[in-house]
Amino acid sequence: MARILITSAIPYINGIKHLGNLVGSQLPADLYARYKRARGDEVLFLCATDEHGTPAELAAAKAGKPVAEYCAEMWSVQDALGRGFRLSFDHFGRSSSPQNHRLTQHFAGQLAKAGLIREVSEKQVYSIADGRFLPDRYIEGTCPNCGYDRARGDQCENCTKQLDPTDLINPRSAISGSMDLEVRETKHLYLRQSAMRGELRAWIDSKLDWPILTTSIARKWLDDGDGLQDRGITRDLDWGIPVKRGTEDWPGMEGKVFYVWFDAPIEYIACAAEWVEAGKGTDWERWWRTDKGADDVRYVQFMGKDNVPFHTLSFPATILGSGEPWKLVDYIKSFNYLNYDGGQFSTSQGRGVFMDQALEILPADYWRWWLLSHVPESSDTEFTWEAFQQDVNKDLADVLGNFVSRITKFCRSKFGETVPEGGAYGPQEQALIDDLQARMERYEMHMDAIEIRKAAAELRAIWVAGNEYLQSAGPWTVFKDDPERAAAITRFALNLIPFYAGLSAPFIPDAAATMADAMGVEPTWPESAEAALSTLAPGHGFTVPEVMFAKIDDETRTDWAARFSGVRT
Repeated sequence: MARILITSAIPYINGIKHLGNLVGSQLPADLYARYKRARGDEVLFLCATDEHGTPAELAAAKAGKPVAEYCAEMWSVQDALGRGFRLSFDHFGRSSSPQNHRLTQHFAGQLAKAGLIREVSEKQVYSIADGRFLPDRYIEGTCPNCGYDRARGDQCENCTKQLDPTDLINPRSAISGSMDLEVRETKHLYLRQSAMRGELRAWIDSKLDWPILTTSIARKWLDDGDGLQDRGITRDLDWGIPVKRGTEDWPGMEGKVFYVWFDAPIEYIACAAEWVEAGKGTDWERWWRTDKGADDVRYVQFMGKDNVPFHTLSFPATILGSGEPWKLVDYIKSFNYLNYDGGQFSTSQGRGVFMDQALEILPADYWRWWLLSHVPESSDTEFTWEAFQQDVNKDLADVLGNFVSRITKFCRSKFGETVPEGGAYGPQEQALIDDLQARMERYEMHMDAIEIRKAAAELRAIWVAGNEYLQSAGPWTVFKDDPERAAAITRFALNLIPFYAGLSAPFIPDAAATMADAMGVEPTWPESAEAALSTLAPGHGFTVPEVMFAKIDDETRTDWAARFSGVRT
């Protein structure tokens, strides 16, 4: 039994996430967690809300609520939506937790002792109208790299280039829209990432199994311009973790907070402490400290490509620089973007289908299957309503749902609601067992390698194989002349249902539970195709499930396309 630590990029607290956010981190992480648990591994799957920094303050101001109250409410919303999509977090935490406060301040103290933090007097944009400094996302303007006119002060959403607020052309306050800005001097702390360049490069170069997308982004940041730059880790904000050196005050840093990108990744670790505090687990350090047992843990992170630089460079610099035996990530699975119907998903512009809207119109499994089977692994993927309709109808309704309905209803009509006796399996059944065994092994290989699209294609092929067998064997035709043979075919086909349930559970957990419940078993991972296809003995009772997947008709598809084409209000 292996021990697998899984984290997905923690979503910002500012509003409900769209499907592009979901498929870029949390959903594939859940797939992997469910798979590893099913295979008998010990899994700790953690996620949290990212609650500090300008996004939280701006969203709270827009909602007319105190930021702490806003964050608490939005955490509840995101937690509920995660459960709605069947995300199986062992704990869904909050970066504003006391545990993260203490741990972030602890890391800052360790980095200071190691000489990896320096104080910098710098010039920053100050808004006369707002009476405050405007770091990072409080400033919008035109990107000097690509010309996008709504670039943020920390990064351009369009071209992903890292920016400083003073880089923007025609900058304006994101709070008031005022362009009455001036540059004033302020003091901040910087993490000396440049001093870690050699160690970080050696670490990244050692990851020969990482996706090319991950390593190429990391190396670009290492080599771009003058190489890895030191990065500010404090901000002039009210909401955040107060700047301290461990438990001690930091002279000159009064009234400042740590920059959100410094404290947010630390929440991965703090989340495990929250997990213990919540009474869900024990001894979180055995997952995170190599001197406490984490040396045998495999740590896998899931994230969109825009998050890769911070997780391959800044967060590892924090961990390595602390000089303490914290667990470093073993594998980073990064994703490209899911685009929406000819454009981009955008939280700020309200473009695309959001998680709450998705669950209003269809159950989670419809979305889980389409998103995971089209996950943007090697390139950006396009969501269109036509493709969604086609794949739901074909894969879920016509292939899987039709198979379950067809064989259970046939058995009920000819043999009753029990697995029939009589007859023996022959060459046709053995050929399918051999084929399914080979396909199951390929499926497991792809899942172990986190090759999600290949795994989905293999799973679908397993469903198709059962349909083709049923159509070829034709028990409804055979029954007229050879009821014993028809009984054997029916018994074999019924046994495919729990086999499908076990293999399908990571992708479509609700449908898997429905299939297993109908057959009176648990959805467990099969040891082998041959063993699985004798799970249901003659006389075993079952029920005929309701329609598992309803088809999407053209009128409904057209209605949804029109409904979600506008700006979300």
